[in-house]
Amino acid sequence: MLRFIRSLSRDERGVSSLEYAVLGGIVVIALGLVGTYLSGTSSTTGLTGLFNTLLGSVTTNMAK
Repeated sequence: MLRFIRSLSRDERGVSSLEYAVLGGIVVIALGLVGTYLSGTSSTTGLTGLFNTLLGSVTTNMAK
Protein backbone atom coordinates (compact mmCIF):
# COMPACT_ATOMS: atom_id res chain seq x y z
CA MET A 1 0.00 0.00 0.00
CA LEU A 2 2.84 2.38 0.83
CA ARG A 3 4.44 1.66 -2.57
CA PHE A 4 1.16 2.56 -4.33
CA ILE A 5 0.91 5.87 -2.46
CA ARG A 6 4.51 6.74 -3.35
CA SER A 7 3.96 5.97 -7.01
CA LEU A 8 0.74 7.98 -6.97
CA SER A 9 2.51 10.98 -5.45
CA ARG A 10 5.14 10.90 -8.23
CA ASP A 11 2.61 10.62 -11.04
CA GLU A 12 2.39 13.95 -12.88
CA ARG A 13 0.16 12.98 -15.81
CA GLY A 14 -2.84 14.96 -14.56
CA VAL A 15 -0.88 18.13 -13.79
CA SER A 16 -0.97 19.39 -17.39
CA SER A 17 -4.73 19.07 -17.65
CA LEU A 18 -5.13 20.85 -14.33
CA GLU A 19 -2.96 23.72 -15.54
CA TYR A 20 -5.02 23.99 -18.74
CA ALA A 21 -8.22 24.00 -16.73
CA VAL A 22 -6.98 26.83 -14.51
CA LEU A 23 -5.78 28.81 -17.54
CA GLY A 24 -9.12 28.27 -19.27
CA GLY A 25 -10.93 29.55 -16.17
CA ILE A 26 -8.79 32.67 -16.12
CA VAL A 27 -9.54 33.33 -19.80
CA VAL A 28 -13.28 32.90 -19.26
CA ILE A 29 -13.25 35.31 -16.31
CA ALA A 30 -11.23 37.87 -18.29
CA LEU A 31 -13.62 37.66 -21.24
CA GLY A 32 -16.57 38.08 -18.91
CA LEU A 33 -15.04 41.19 -17.36
CA VAL A 34 -14.24 42.72 -20.75
CA GLY A 35 -17.75 41.94 -21.99
CA THR A 36 -19.27 43.53 -18.90
CA TYR A 37 -17.11 46.62 -19.30
CA LEU A 38 -17.97 47.02 -22.99
CA SER A 39 -21.69 46.39 -22.64
CA GLY A 40 -22.68 49.91 -21.63
CA THR A 41 -25.76 51.16 -23.46
CA SER A 42 -25.42 54.91 -23.09
CA SER A 43 -23.71 56.95 -25.78
CA THR A 44 -20.73 57.76 -23.54
CA THR A 45 -19.87 54.34 -22.10
CA GLY A 46 -19.15 50.89 -23.34
CA LEU A 47 -18.56 49.76 -26.87
CA THR A 48 -21.07 52.23 -28.31
CA GLY A 49 -19.27 55.13 -26.68
CA LEU A 50 -15.92 53.85 -27.90
CA PHE A 51 -17.10 53.76 -31.51
CA ASN A 52 -18.85 57.14 -31.20
CA THR A 53 -15.64 58.70 -29.87
CA LEU A 54 -13.57 57.06 -32.60
CA LEU A 55 -15.99 58.17 -35.33
CA GLY A 56 -16.02 61.73 -33.96
CA SER A 57 -12.22 61.86 -33.93
CA VAL A 58 -11.94 60.56 -37.47
CA THR A 59 -14.59 62.97 -38.72
CA THR A 60 -12.93 65.93 -37.01
CA ASN A 61 -9.49 65.07 -38.37
CA MET A 62 -10.81 64.55 -41.91
CA ALA A 63 -12.38 68.01 -41.87
CA LYS A 64 -9.03 69.68 -41.18
